[in-house]
Amino acid sequence: MAQKVALALSSGGARGMAHIGVIEELEKNNFEITSIAGSSFGAVIGGIYASGNLQIFKNWLLNLSRLDVVRLMDFTISASGFVKGEKVFREIQNFIPDMKIEELAIPFAAIAVDVLHHKEVVLTEGSLFDAIHASASIPSLLQPFNMDGIDLIDGGILNPIPVNRVKRVAGDILVAVDLNAYDPYYILKQKTEQRQKKIAKNNHLFYERWNKFFPKYKEKDLKFGYFELVNESFDLMQEQLSMYMTDIYQPEILVSVPRNEASTFEFHRADEMVDLGRKEFRKSLRKFEIKRSYSSL
Repeated sequence: MAQKVALALSSGGARGMAHIGVIEELEKNNFEITSIAGSSFGAVIGGIYASGNLQIFKNWLLNLSRLDVVRLMDFTISASGFVKGEKVFREIQNFIPDMKIEELAIPFAAIAVDVLHHKEVVLTEGSLFDAIHASASIPSLLQPFNMDGIDLIDGGILNPIPVNRVKRVAGDILVAVDLNAYDPYYILKQKTEQRQKKIAKNNHLFYERWNKFFPKYKEKDLKFGYFELVNESFDLMQEQLSMYMTDIYQPEILVSVPRNEASTFEFHRADEMVDLGRKEFRKSLRKFEIKRSYSSL
């Protein structure tokens, strides 16, 4: 009999593609996912999986180039965010139809934040695409998503790893994927000249598009680039909240991906991130099996 799993998928931008690898390994190892809750890109992956379209979405991601990612960014001049976020979701809906969350085969919850009233919003009904769009609206980067007159932003602001929002059933275990883990040894290992050149190359196209809207902006004028500052600040906040949530709820399996593995917009690295999710899940599964074998003695 398959082991039932309540799955919590964290926020983390392009690192969220690692969620695909985790889900594939869960299925490969005879786990049955009975509920999902996700924040930001964790909501995107979780919702699309619950709709039965994850393989189609994965194939699309695997074919994205760096230039494709930039082309999907509908830049705009706005005080609330410089990317609308509509273009990418319209593109996805060309091959994945929208569905009502309450009609999905697996109970699903997307986490967003009502910025005006300072509260978490748990979306468990209505349009799937509206829910995942709202959950993934990164503040200062993407514009808030207006739903029924309420401006919603990224769920990672208040609950980056929603282990408390999955629907539990008898006999299940809690599996959480944390894409905001802090690993000082990993960070030291990655601070090489080659890695720095790769980051600069990845960011170049974004700066190029940015300068079309803000021509006075010059990357060399900043000691800490805009994208880097936003990424680091957002990731640091999510790292601390994630540690707090996992300490409280103690998932039986916790898959941890260092937050320095990929920046927010590196969606052209899908193959690498999916493989990383598989690898990190296998490491966590071994720990779980060892712990379970000892507890049964």
